[in-house]
Amino acid sequence: MNHFPSLHILSGTAHPALADRISEYLGVKRTDATVTAFPDGETFVKINENIRGGDVFIVQPTCPPSNHNIMELLIMVDAVRRASAERITAVIPFFGYARQDRKEQSRVPITAKLVANLLTAAGVQRVLTVDLHAGQIQGFFDIPVDHLYAAPVILKHVREIGLGDDQVVVVSPDVGGIKMTHSFSKALGSSFAIVAKHRTSATEVEAHNLIGEVDGRDVLLIDDMTETAGTLTAAARLLKERGARRIYAAVSHAILNEIAVKRLAESPIEQLICTDSVPMAKGEKVTTLGIADLLGEAIRRIHGGESVTSLFKV
Repeated sequence: MNHFPSLHILSGTAHPALADRISEYLGVKRTDATVTAFPDGETFVKINENIRGGDVFIVQPTCPPSNHNIMELLIMVDAVRRASAERITAVIPFFGYARQDRKEQSRVPITAKLVANLLTAAGVQRVLTVDLHAGQIQGFFDIPVDHLYAAPVILKHVREIGLGDDQVVVVSPDVGGIKMTHSFSKALGSSFAIVAKHRTSATEVEAHNLIGEVDGRDVLLIDDMTETAGTLTAAARLLKERGARRIYAAVSHAILNEIAVKRLAESPIEQLICTDSVPMAKGEKVTTLGIADLLGEAIRRIHGGESVTSLFKV
């Protein structure tokens, strides 16, 4: 039964299973749409139901293949806009290109800003996302952005497996993640430490030094995302050398490729805790937690004109 007659959940091909779980939470049926490709690779979209005047939420993480998923989202937005939807919200659990958020060298783009511009130009009126790689990306949009955190979901699991007292050290695998690590350590009532790293290539990382004490204690490595697991596994090896007992890792987005799965299997990490923000968050040693309820509740509140603020709390 549709409790919200004007609420429509659509999905691209990136992660339809997550869209279905969100629809189930909301008690609505996912709006039927054809999203396919012509023989030459061009995307074709057709909305098969009347959405005129509707409040439309399009679920599409822009994970690999990133360019395809972004383009598909833009085409879906255009189709929905031309079908006379009242409001279009892009639900992007994982926002691709977020690491390209500034110029670190000459003559390079700021692709995160470009993607924000493309979404707005296509007709997106609101964005709902989870754990942006850089929080300031919210400011790249001139439309409302609801930035949710996976921390409450991850913390619940962490406590359930017995990590949450002064015997646990929460560790940031690089200096950029200090703020996130500190919020986790505060929530768990534990100390925190930092690993200094040096990236030698896009897939290779060296962990150099440790700031903090981990000898004889369990460790929880915290990061927003992992793709090749280079940063996490390099940090884990250093922590093991420094006397860490059990090593766990938690990330919001596990965009795991074959290299990552192999590295995790061979690493001292006992368990990688992640969310289902992307479909490739699975494999040996991987525990995947659902965020459909979190996204579904945010959608329910946005649709009903209620405050989403309480969902931002860690």
